[in-house]
Amino acid sequence: MKRAFLVIWVSLSLLGGCQSTPPRHASAENQPPIAKKVPHITTIHGERLVDNYYWLRQKDSPEVLAYLKAEDAYTDWFMKPTKPLQETLYKEMLGRVQETDQSVPYRQGDWFYYHRTEEGKQYPIHCRKKGSIDAPEEVTLDLNEMARGKEFLEINVYEVSDDGNLLAFSTDETGFREYTLYVKDLRSGETRSEKIPLVSSAAWASDNETLFYVTEDDAKRPYRIWRHNLGEKADTLLYEEKDALFDLGVSRSRSERFVYVSISSKTTDEVRYLRADHPDELLKIVVPRQKDHEYDVDDGGDFFYIRTNDKGRNFRIVTAPITDPRRENWKEIVPQRADVSIDDLGVFTNHFVLAEREKGLPQISVYDIVTGAAHRIEFPEASYAVAMEENAEFNTTKLRFTYESLTTPSSVYDYDMITHERNLLKQQPVKGGYDPDRYQSERVFATAADGTLVPISLVYRKDLKRQSGNPLLLYGYGSYGDPTDVWFSSNRLSLLDRGLIVAIAHVRGGGEFGKRWHDEGRMLNKRNTFTDFIACAEFLDAHRYTDAQHTVIEGASAGGLLIGAVLNMQPRLFKAALAEVPFVDVINTMLDESLPLTVGEFEEWGNPKIKEQYDYIKTYSPYDNVRRQAYPTILVESSLNDSQVMYWEPSKYVAKLRATKTDSNPLVFQVNLEPSGHSGKSGRYDALHDVAFEYAFMLWEFGIDK
Repeated sequence: MKRAFLVIWVSLSLLGGCQSTPPRHASAENQPPIAKKVPHITTIHGERLVDNYYWLRQKDSPEVLAYLKAEDAYTDWFMKPTKPLQETLYKEMLGRVQETDQSVPYRQGDWFYYHRTEEGKQYPIHCRKKGSIDAPEEVTLDLNEMARGKEFLEINVYEVSDDGNLLAFSTDETGFREYTLYVKDLRSGETRSEKIPLVSSAAWASDNETLFYVTEDDAKRPYRIWRHNLGEKADTLLYEEKDALFDLGVSRSRSERFVYVSISSKTTDEVRYLRADHPDELLKIVVPRQKDHEYDVDDGGDFFYIRTNDKGRNFRIVTAPITDPRRENWKEIVPQRADVSIDDLGVFTNHFVLAEREKGLPQISVYDIVTGAAHRIEFPEASYAVAMEENAEFNTTKLRFTYESLTTPSSVYDYDMITHERNLLKQQPVKGGYDPDRYQSERVFATAADGTLVPISLVYRKDLKRQSGNPLLLYGYGSYGDPTDVWFSSNRLSLLDRGLIVAIAHVRGGGEFGKRWHDEGRMLNKRNTFTDFIACAEFLDAHRYTDAQHTVIEGASAGGLLIGAVLNMQPRLFKAALAEVPFVDVINTMLDESLPLTVGEFEEWGNPKIKEQYDYIKTYSPYDNVRRQAYPTILVESSLNDSQVMYWEPSKYVAKLRATKTDSNPLVFQVNLEPSGHSGKSGRYDALHDVAFEYAFMLWEFGIDK
């Protein structure tokens, strides 16, 4: 896991015109809460770090809860004039949604699996049909029934046994990502006695009686894999990972022949395996871990197919005999290339497929195992997002993928790997008469201080005149090597139709150009992420897309770190900012190894116990660099039960900002005190209300009230 934001960012972004902020008449009772200062001293490398708001970590303290409630009360007062606008936005965005809808079924074994939604219901209903998509429907999980009387519900594991009779599933009811594993008998509809807490992943053996699962430690690190035999009370521990840098995950191969156990840090991998039809075997190692060697494995025929970076950061593909996969037996079938990064690998009976990146864009390449022929699937637009879908079948010539862009709704295709024909199965409906020809997307490049070209993707109404004064939303992330590809959002139309330009800064630290792009924006290169983003903002100003008085910025989680850092560095470049569940207290969090994610992320941010890394982190950590200067309008959001960025990070950040900044611009802090998680509320209508709230905040600040 990582500090990544899982909802679609553009749904949560906002902005509008350029009028002055409507007045709010504050009384003594409607002032923002001021947190008390209680110095907490940490001494490290001979320095005394003073944290005046450390006391906000005491989650069970009535005083802390009272402070957070005061923040929410102030936010409610501040946002009260926007209620009509929020309702308008909510109805507008809901009006574009096909509320009663169904996903494209995929085949696994004898069954076709899909999920569907019903108008007025918050959650999806998971279903299947046997043998044909025209067969009678069987509901496997109705999340609406399961969520009855609950404020939050999320599922993680969803794994069906080979015979189709048993479903292993896991649920979280708080937002803290504490998933409990259950087993449901799909014949009777009854949930069995199994109830296993803190499960992060699971996979069935082929005997339909053995279930492998991974559990977390106190810091939420997946570290143990167990074998569970149905009906037995005592489970067998197969492996425990002692090194806190590494996480475990378990999965079943597409061929169904193997159970794989991945053991991964941010820079090093090890894969262990056993035959799915011999669940009592000991785990074997494909190749032992070696520092900075990343690899993953799939299988087909007599060979393992291995994606490895042993010969270069962009990865190559090799095969290894299943009977003896030692490195001396590896045979290269796709070389490492300087200009193409291999991000993923999927193996089928007669083909293997690579998810690649070239020139900052995702690609899919198909290789015929029998003939050795290879081809790349072509896509029609200059900027887009594409990803391989479920693809649960091994013996098939059909590859399923999704395609979308800033103007093209999400589209599901089946692609024939032999004939190269593609069949559009579904394009996500957009109600209300959406016309893509009314909108324009483009891709431009800003030049960073060191000469690096940084892509920016933009979308806006075609009838918009390019000029200073256009309101513009600039989004950024840039962490973990995760590429921020463009995607479609019907909610975004509420911004575009109000004259907004939406821009994505593809800054270093992400994975748009492969591992190199990630390496140049992590550890002792992390500041490149922030200076790239600033360069993008300056480019958009210089080329008259907008100007500093009409630019709002947004980032979430690790992207919230980006927002906090650039606000400290160049606050005058921006009119307003939205920081969602922001990771802003880098030094204090990375010093606390008891927290979720900390140790595993030493290879992303650095370990402040190492002086060189401490000194570098200290130059950008947002909480440590808040200073006496004017800041733009800011909305900060958090959830009390967030386990990826603890609520106290944004709480402390807001408290310090209020006590330090010299301006009178609004600083609003919304805390979800009810069950909710890193991505906010779990119900789809609840989430849409949150979008309307965020849109209304910024639109109101820019003088747009309808």
